[in-house]
Amino acid sequence: MSERTLISPAQLGRTRGKILYWTVLAVVVTGFTVVFLGPLYWMVANGLKSTEEFARVPPTLVPHSAHTANYTAAWEVMDLARLLFNTLYYAFGALAFQLVLDVGAAYSLSRLRPVLGKAVLGMMLATLMIPAAVLVVPQYLTVLDVPLIQRNLLNSPWVIWLPSVTNAFNIFLLKRFFDSVPQEILDAASIDGASALRTLRSVVLPMSRPVLGVVSIFAVVGVWKDFLWPMLTLPDPALQTLNVGIYSLSTGVPENHLIAALAMACAPTLLVFLVFQRNIMSGLTAGSLKG
Repeated sequence: MSERTLISPAQLGRTRGKILYWTVLAVVVTGFTVVFLGPLYWMVANGLKSTEEFARVPPTLVPHSAHTANYTAAWEVMDLARLLFNTLYYAFGALAFQLVLDVGAAYSLSRLRPVLGKAVLGMMLATLMIPAAVLVVPQYLTVLDVPLIQRNLLNSPWVIWLPSVTNAFNIFLLKRFFDSVPQEILDAASIDGASALRTLRSVVLPMSRPVLGVVSIFAVVGVWKDFLWPMLTLPDPALQTLNVGIYSLSTGVPENHLIAALAMACAPTLLVFLVFQRNIMSGLTAGSLKG
């Protein structure tokens, strides 16, 4: 039985059908390429322009001469090395907490099946329907005076790490993968005398590398691209992240240098995606089928 498509094989076999098919495909691919890569090219190209050429109207599509010194100047003037170190410190700290706590929560909901586990999972997923901006004020008041311990977390790494742990999407993604692990493997580990924690550490986690890789990428990129929360909770310039630091130091900096700094800030996340795009797709679909 042949698969049904928008264009039948008979129509595609005709000369007119081939021309129409390839024309539409070329237009769609070109349009999406321009929409997604156009802003990135414009940012990199403007960072290479001189101040005079940057302000020219109409703007030039290709820089007349590449001023690579703009990137060097932006790196030094905005102290991007310090901002980059701060961002990496926050990102990998958040990653460590998410891998430990989110994996534990997902495994408990998947295999230990606590009382009201489905209700807990449902409430966690319901938080995905709440806009992030709505939670900013309650979260800020919480970290300003943490209940029970009565401590102010502003200007500390905990103000970034703790909110990042409550990631319902990552917990659901991990749970879906743990649900797909064959029960026979877990039963064999239990017969050998392995506890639930030992089974998780020695059996389940080695099988979970694809989805753990995806969660790791999401955790790092989530902290890397965040702007509003670090701006509110890290007012000390010495502790700011890359995005907030560039914004804070943008006053008085030439616009072409500012664009160059933004291009350098985007480069690491783009590189991560290009290198690990296959791992991301395989990790997202790893728990879609059982057995």
